[in-house]
Amino acid sequence: MASAAASASSMLCLSLQNPTKTLHFSIKTHSFHFLKPQLPAFRRYSTGVTPISPLRGISCNCSSTNTTHYEFSDGSSEVELRLQLGGQDVLSAKDIFVDADGTSLTVKVQQAGSIITLIDTNSLFEKIKPAETIWYIDDDQLVISLKKQDPNLKWPDIMESWESLSAGSMQLLKGTSIYIVGDSTEINQKVARELAVALGYTPLVTKELLETFAKQTVDSWVVAEGSDSVAEAESAILESLSSHVRAVVATLGGSHGAATRTDKWRHLYSGFSIWLSQTEATDEDSAKEEARRHIKDGNVGYTNADVVVKLQGWDAGHAKSVAQASLSALKRLILSDKKLPGKKSLYIRLGCRGDWPNIKPPGWDPSNAADAAPPATLPN
Repeated sequence: MASAAASASSMLCLSLQNPTKTLHFSIKTHSFHFLKPQLPAFRRYSTGVTPISPLRGISCNCSSTNTTHYEFSDGSSEVELRLQLGGQDVLSAKDIFVDADGTSLTVKVQQAGSIITLIDTNSLFEKIKPAETIWYIDDDQLVISLKKQDPNLKWPDIMESWESLSAGSMQLLKGTSIYIVGDSTEINQKVARELAVALGYTPLVTKELLETFAKQTVDSWVVAEGSDSVAEAESAILESLSSHVRAVVATLGGSHGAATRTDKWRHLYSGFSIWLSQTEATDEDSAKEEARRHIKDGNVGYTNADVVVKLQGWDAGHAKSVAQASLSALKRLILSDKKLPGKKSLYIRLGCRGDWPNIKPPGWDPSNAADAAPPATLPN
């Protein structure tokens, strides 16, 4: 991975089919997260959180037996959650169960001999300090105070969702552009558009820029002059875009894109790169083996991209789900090394010389044989 350190890399594998199952494993210094959700599982992230009042009231269907309304506020070092108990026959604190751990929160109440779940999520916006959780009853509300692991991170909402990731990513990215690379031009474009709208970034598509310049389709260009010519032209476009901020750039997929060539990544390093890759892996063992094979073979996406998102199956209607997974992986990557956006900015100011992630001092010249790194080799 082309990040400040291999251990800071972030890889999220997303499947859009099969029953929900989360598998965690690691290979060498790379961290992988293989997620296999049912499509309905995304509903609570993308549409289950909607504003209902100016006081940040939220309506949330969080694996609950009923719809729970809550108010949320961020007080710097801690976040406060107020759950409505109206209508619940809660006699005392003994009727309430609160369990907070890491990024999970479960709240249940006992009513007339039955246990009712008010909220149950394993997707808090970020990690908390469970030992410092405080809760109490205030009139008809249950007030829960959660201590944040990172007091400098502003939480847009209690849970990680499409909306909270969209709002919360701005403070982390600090204007750094995003490059969507991968196997499919169509997937790259659709996911890039979702990200651009969510972040308020400018959407740019290298395919459209290339076809406007050449006055022909990319396919006809490949037939006429070969894929190397197209990759060289896209590389020139990426050079011109490398100084741009707040842009989401969708690159060419397939074998004729610049991103499939190791020696064309010089300007892709100027932003956060997300490699979108389809997979046929259906379980932990096959996912491990696939990852090992790609790393061993020097696959460009695995070795150069900041984030890899793997998806099993594709439909254009799933673009927002893939975009959400991408933002989640980027969030984890940047939180593991908050200097990354500043380091990207420095890399641009020094001229995108290809010395990522180990940036050389000013005056370093890659064309000088004494300074230049060993020549890049293409994967087999």
